[in-house]
Amino acid sequence: MIGPSSDAAELIAHLETLRSEENVASMARFGIVTDRALGISNPDIKAVARVAKKDHLRAMQLWRSDIREARLLALYTAEPKRLTTEEAQNWADDFNSWEIVDCAADLFVEAGLDELISDFAADEREFIRRTAFAMIAGAAIHLKKEPDATILAWLPLIETHSGDPRNFVRKAVNWALRNIGKRNLACHAPALALAQSLAKSPDKTARWIGKDAARELAGEKLLARLR
Repeated sequence: MIGPSSDAAELIAHLETLRSEENVASMARFGIVTDRALGISNPDIKAVARVAKKDHLRAMQLWRSDIREARLLALYTAEPKRLTTEEAQNWADDFNSWEIVDCAADLFVEAGLDELISDFAADEREFIRRTAFAMIAGAAIHLKKEPDATILAWLPLIETHSGDPRNFVRKAVNWALRNIGKRNLACHAPALALAQSLAKSPDKTARWIGKDAARELAGEKLLARLR
């Protein structure tokens, strides 16, 4: 049986018993990197995390295993208050799959590492740049006590990188813009204005991001919810 006292090796051995080759094949169809994957669903990994509890040092060991599911378990069991900027940057260097990035982004936001957003956005590596915009998307929704000015200050970053055509970046930039616009009425107008501006861009990627975001942000259903 696994529990809070289980070490990294014991947790990895437990994950190995949950392996599903069928799931590995289906994950690949969703663009998930499966070279070192066991095919365990995120809800099942979260269930293991709930039993194992938080343990920051053990999370570091789980990450070093290079196994997809062990790395997700590391993200679920790391202690946000203990996560340092250096640790987050080291983990980011290993990012190679969008769902790891999105899970890590949530942890980084919870850990208060917003200062990394501009650094990650400036990084040319696709998955690290995605991290920046996944963090913005998460922060816009979850950091309810943060001043709106902090959230709106990321709009220029969205505009700067709206021309990055790489799939996992453009989708995250679009996601970040939409989430800022959905935060509240104060954030809605500037986000919609940027979306409409990008929709007229000569750049194909920026135009797609703008049109898609504007379509959602101009919807009556959203406006009714924000009012």
